[in-house]
Amino acid sequence: MSDLQIRWDVEASRADLVAVDGDLAIGRDLETAVIVSLFTDRRAEPDDPLPDGGGDRRGYWGDGLTDQPLGSRLWLLAREKATRQTLLRAVEYAKEALAWLVADGVAERVEVAAEWQGSPPSRLALAATIYRPATAPARFRFAAVWQDLGA
Repeated sequence: MSDLQIRWDVEASRADLVAVDGDLAIGRDLETAVIVSLFTDRRAEPDDPLPDGGGDRRGYWGDGLTDQPLGSRLWLLAREKATRQTLLRAVEYAKEALAWLVADGVAERVEVAAEWQGSPPSRLALAATIYRPATAPARFRFAAVWQDLGA
């Protein structure tokens, strides 16, 4: 059984379901899993500073029913400056979000890279490579993970 297909929309900086001839598309399960893992807001850790300074730590309500939280903490970077430290945190958060692929045996390992794009830097881009047993690595690139909307 395949999952509903989700595609990352670079221009809108969001994911959306894919429709083909009026029907929801299925398949591309690994891509869908990566998108959900990276772009669903994972609950912030108690010591994470929140971007708006408020008290909403976000997160999926179903996380209370499982040992592995869904999503990533990439949303915490929303108001961060374009620094090397922010890139390192983006890589850390993405690896954390994708770690379940290795734990569940979907992948042998996962590699993540991040870079600033634009001059001056105004967009954070992520690349994830998923190394799976007995098949070619799957590579995903997300060009607008974080964007300075004022730039």
